[in-house]
Amino acid sequence: MKNLIIISALTISTFLFAACNNTNKSTSANSETDTAKMTATAQPENGAKTTTSVKGLVASYLQLKNALTKDNSNEAATAGKALADGFGKFDKSSLTTAQKKSFEDIADDAHEMSEHIGESAGKLPHQREHFDMLSKDMVDLVKLFGASQPLFVDHCPMYNNNKGADWLSETKEIKNPYLGTKMPTCGSVKEELK
Repeated sequence: MKNLIIISALTISTFLFAACNNTNKSTSANSETDTAKMTATAQPENGAKTTTSVKGLVASYLQLKNALTKDNSNEAATAGKALADGFGKFDKSSLTTAQKKSFEDIADDAHEMSEHIGESAGKLPHQREHFDMLSKDMVDLVKLFGASQPLFVDHCPMYNNNKGADWLSETKEIKNPYLGTKMPTCGSVKEELK
C-alpha cells in the first residue's frame, strides 16, 4: 500500500511538472508570434535602412482607404504606391516558416493590387475594383499578424451590383471607400479586430 501511495505521488508530480513545462512552451510560441508582429527591417542597395512593419502596411492601407472615401484618385495612387513599396521592402527573416508562407501568399496578391492602384491615378472605379481585392488580403494579414491598433471590418452591401465588399477602418464611423462622396455612410461594421 505504501508503494502505491509513493507511485501515485510521483505520477501526480510528473503530471504537474509536465503541465508547467507546457505553459512555458506556450509562452515561447506566443513570443515567436509577437516577434513576427514587430518591425521587420530591410537593407536597400544604397545602404540606408528602411523599416516596414505590419503596422506600416496598415497605415498605408488606411491612407488609401481614406483617399477613396474622398474620391481623391491621385492621393489613392500615392498611397497605393507606398503600400506596394512597403510590401516589397518587408523583411520576413523574423517570421517562422509557416508565417513566411502565409505572409507571401497574402503579400503577392496585395502587392499586385497596390501597384495597380498606384498606376491608375484618374481611374477611380478601377482603383476601387483593386481595393476590393486588396481589402480581403489586408483583413487576412491583420487577422494573422495583428495591427497594433483596434480596427473594424466594415461592409458595403451595395458595391459591385449589390454583391458587397469589405474594408478595414480605424474608426467605427462608416466612411465608405467604394461609394465615396455619393453615399459616404452606406455600410455597417461586421467585426472588430483587436
